[in-house]
Amino acid sequence: PAAMRAALGRMSPWRGLRWFSIAYIEVFRGTSLLVQLFWLFFVLPLPPFNIELSSYSVAIVGLGLHIGAYGAEVMRGAISSVAKGQYEASTALNFSAYTRFRRIILPQALRSILPSGFNEIIGLVKGTSIVYVLALPELFYTVQVIYNRTQAVIPLLIVATVWYLIITTVLTSAQYYVERHFARGTARVLPPTPLQRLRLWLKEKSHG
Repeated sequence: PAAMRAALGRMSPWRGLRWFSIAYIEVFRGTSLLVQLFWLFFVLPLPPFNIELSSYSVAIVGLGLHIGAYGAEVMRGAISSVAKGQYEASTALNFSAYTRFRRIILPQALRSILPSGFNEIIGLVKGTSIVYVLALPELFYTVQVIYNRTQAVIPLLIVATVWYLIITTVLTSAQYYVERHFARGTARVLPPTPLQRLRLWLKEKSHG
């Protein structure tokens, strides 16, 4: 993914690649998502760029670049947190840089990446409501269109809230399963799945 490339670029020994990655991360983390969308939508079609994107393309590219900058920092921090001895041991075993990263470093870093990474994804899902400024029919924009016609503001806002909760709950549940997968071999007792938590709660209620 782009976030991983940016994270590795920022840690690269090559100065040009490192500074390019730093510039990308700092610009997209340091400016508003709304400003970034406006730049893509209104400025790119102008000279010297002359790149005209549809509203959907602007939303996808803008949100992707924005979340990628935050994701790059999450990944960089996780990779940096892997013990130095792991690098030294894999080097002593004569692993190539690619094999060392894929088989030794990344699996350990993923345990740190996943919680923050899923938080960023959930934040992105909620943040998609900002693309209504491009008149895209995302969830919040659709709700606005309907309640402007029907004047049923509160019921439709409740519907939007419920849908956001459903989406984020599904993502949070997926997070548990992914974290359990990468916790195997490092934890004696795996964290319970959402279904196991529900069963335990129902059992406690029945005995209580």
